[in-house]
Amino acid sequence: MPDRPSPYEAPELYDLMFETLDFDLPFWLSVGREAGGPVLDLGCGTGRILLPLLEAGVDADGVDLYEPMLNRARKKAAAKGFKPRLVAADMSNFSLPRRYARIISAFNGFAHADTPDRQIAALTRAREHLAPGGAFVVHMSYPGPEYWAEPEGQPVMELEVRRERDGHRFQMWDNRHKDVIGQRQRSAMEIREHDGNGATIAVFSFETTQRWVYRYELELLFRLSGFGRWEFYGGFAGEPLERADQQMVAWAWTD
Repeated sequence: MPDRPSPYEAPELYDLMFETLDFDLPFWLSVGREAGGPVLDLGCGTGRILLPLLEAGVDADGVDLYEPMLNRARKKAAAKGFKPRLVAADMSNFSLPRRYARIISAFNGFAHADTPDRQIAALTRAREHLAPGGAFVVHMSYPGPEYWAEPEGQPVMELEVRRERDGHRFQMWDNRHKDVIGQRQRSAMEIREHDGNGATIAVFSFETTQRWVYRYELELLFRLSGFGRWEFYGGFAGEPLERADQQMVAWAWTD
């Protein structure tokens, strides 16, 4: 068990660090608009993708393991006049009353299914919640040789943001520990708050783990989970997956 809490238990701080993250938003909006039916955001968090989908007129629901994230998503949605169905559940064991044209897993969310059994269970639950002809769409970073060769065991600053109301700066430092054989990454993270003079006034510590998958491994998982066909791309523009420095985007259909 981790010694530190998950970053997903601190939704306000999570939003502060990631609320401007939008590199993938046009893609997910396109997926939602063209779905032809309701969309389920699996691992929806505080609504980074879900809320823009709702604003675009997409009928969208959300599932997330962490109730604090969902509570913040509910408040943000209500402030915009929306009341989506948001369910607290593990992605490998959820049950909802409706079926979806698309189920999406954005920004490495599927990496939190960290064993083969949980991966198959998550994909099976997704397939069972898809309408006929529906598709599961997943984005994951591709763990190429350079990733595994990166130094570890030392903090690296990955992100810095400024809070408008007081000018405080927040830095996210990640101390990664990698298991090549297990295809796992454990991150001991710190978010450091600095005042207007640059002094550190607070440090928030978290820990998270992820398990990466490769193209043909994910294809086998789709097959074992009962999907009928699948396609893989090397980015959000539909380019071929040919290089280790690309992002992996996969579609899996029920038939």
